[in-house]
Amino acid sequence: MKVLGIYGSPRAGGNSDILLDHCLDGAREAGAEVMRVYVRDLGVSGCRECGGCDQTGECVQQDDMQKIYPLLIEADAIIVATPMFFYAMPAKLKAVIDRAQAMWSRRKLKKPVSEWKNHTSGKGYMIAVGATRGKNLFDGVEFTAKYFFDALDMSYQRGLFFRQVEGKGEIENRPEALEQAKAFGREIASAK
Repeated sequence: MKVLGIYGSPRAGGNSDILLDHCLDGAREAGAEVMRVYVRDLGVSGCRECGGCDQTGECVQQDDMQKIYPLLIEADAIIVATPMFFYAMPAKLKAVIDRAQAMWSRRKLKKPVSEWKNHTSGKGYMIAVGATRGKNLFDGVEFTAKYFFDALDMSYQRGLFFRQVEGKGEIENRPEALEQAKAFGREIASAK
């Protein structure tokens, strides 16, 4: 099994990075091959909604997203990790997700509508961390993740969500959260 971790935080070594590191360690320990993408290190423009991918399933923009598409296709499971910015994900991560429009077009070209809900390309997961304790804190990002994975022909399984965590590295003061993340990775690597 190939597991891709997408690090969505602009801050290196922050709480979502630490949680995803633990998660991927758990997946690797359970036998998965682990791949990593750090969105903060990419030069990715937002989707132009130009329709260039409609006929080919390929994005016409030539930037670092061209390195990501093959990893999205190759992965059996994808874990997106993000901090919360105003009840949403950081802009650069959202740009990567928006560029999955090409994957949606590719899917539409390759599969009849009757097969769209089968999600045969793998499974998607999410890790999110936010400073507040708001009841609806993670609703928007989880909804976005669900449709990102749908565009990739993957089923969204579930997420790990941590409230009231803000300072850089603060999650390390919550060993139960780190163990949860590691167990989450083992679970992902063992999923059929």
